[in-house]
Amino acid sequence: MPKPPAVAAVVPAAEDAVSRPGRPVDRPDYPLIYAGLDESDYRLPAIEYAKVDPRYLRQEVDYESDEPVGSIVVDTEAKFLYFILKDGRAIRYGVSLGAQGRAWKGRAIIQWKRKWPTWTPTPSMIGRNPKLEQWKQGMPSGPQNPLGARALYIFQDGQDTLYRIHGSPEWQTIGKNASSGCVRMFNQDVIDLYDRVKGKATLVVK
Repeated sequence: MPKPPAVAAVVPAAEDAVSRPGRPVDRPDYPLIYAGLDESDYRLPAIEYAKVDPRYLRQEVDYESDEPVGSIVVDTEAKFLYFILKDGRAIRYGVSLGAQGRAWKGRAIIQWKRKWPTWTPTPSMIGRNPKLEQWKQGMPSGPQNPLGARALYIFQDGQDTLYRIHGSPEWQTIGKNASSGCVRMFNQDVIDLYDRVKGKATLVVK
């Protein structure tokens, strides 16, 4: 399968001539970025990006951060995930975060990554929804798996937090508080992020 497209750079419009924090300077080719994908015998449907608030679509923006290049910063209030680039720039993705009372914040690392991961509900998830008992040994990978096409595993002080950055078939939830505490992304976006993250990247959720 072809590698997910990088953010396409074009000549910025006049209104973008002055850089502002979090303001996009390059305009991506969204029909290409959010097109359907065939991978590993699975078919990921296209994202209906025209129905998404444009703020939550992938874009390169001005973003000043003290974190090193290659780090990830999640802004829980704005529902943005930033992948830090050099020269005060970042790739910004829209995300969905934990519902009320199930959010997580702090500093951690991405311990490892998985393509097409299996998903195992935690005991607390099963307690809230007994129907998940059928997946207590793990739900097979696939487009309808809650972890989607990719998962990045969040560890803190050497321990698995049980939280993930992952894709989701529920693309309509991006920009909302809808997860069980994990960081949800469009499947096409988490594939892009997965390819950018190297080693044990720093993660800051604030």
